[in-house]
Amino acid sequence: MTVRRTILKSAIAAAGLATFGMNVAAEELDTLKEKGVIRIAMSGAYPPFNFVNDENQVVGFDPAIGAEIAERMGLEVEIVTTAWDGIIGGLLANKYDAIVGSMTITDERDEVVDFVGPYYSDKRAIFTKPGSGITSLDGLEGAKVGLTLGETHEDWARERGYSINTYKGLPELLLELENGRVDAIVNDSIAAILAMTEKGQEFEMFGDPTTEPFGAGIAIREGNPELAAEMQKALDSMMDDGTYLAIAEEWIGADIR
Repeated sequence: MTVRRTILKSAIAAAGLATFGMNVAAEELDTLKEKGVIRIAMSGAYPPFNFVNDENQVVGFDPAIGAEIAERMGLEVEIVTTAWDGIIGGLLANKYDAIVGSMTITDERDEVVDFVGPYYSDKRAIFTKPGSGITSLDGLEGAKVGLTLGETHEDWARERGYSINTYKGLPELLLELENGRVDAIVNDSIAAILAMTEKGQEFEMFGDPTTEPFGAGIAIREGNPELAAEMQKALDSMMDDGTYLAIAEEWIGADIR
């Protein structure tokens, strides 16, 4: 059993919802329709996918996708920001109704939540300062590697035995790399490239040849087939009518399906 699976199962036990969630799941779509609001969670620290702007609003690709899905379901949207390493536990504890926060779909996570999507694809990449001399995974041996706490990249780095530091989100990772407190950072490629380009931070990068590209999905509590179907229908219609592409172009500058 991996470290991450142990954490996820512990979160279920702590919330006391392993059975309760299955019993009430079928009613969740009706409950949301009655309330008229769906609460979606994200870290708020993953620009340009989700971040807090100068007006203290949570904006980006993820909240735009979540808001559009909600509108097509006839719902208002409420955005909740929370620490990434506890975000699944919060979902299981009914603190929000879905996670629309660039969560990688994995078999491990799929054991405790259900996924809608994927709604975009990405791949793992390693970023360093120019001239670092680190140009492949071999160069990470003995280096200090920075990662976001709770992301799938953390499991990957631990399994490979790297010396790691963990942080709350991408902005901290970029600052630690820039200031030389870590030798490299590991992140989804799109977000890191865009964030460093935006701030004018110089970098070198290489891909992870050991891992296939992955999909990001919307996580909901298990056993909600009607909710999953309605959310998937809304997502599919966005992709078909050009709305998804417009959102992607606005926040990412490209089609990332």
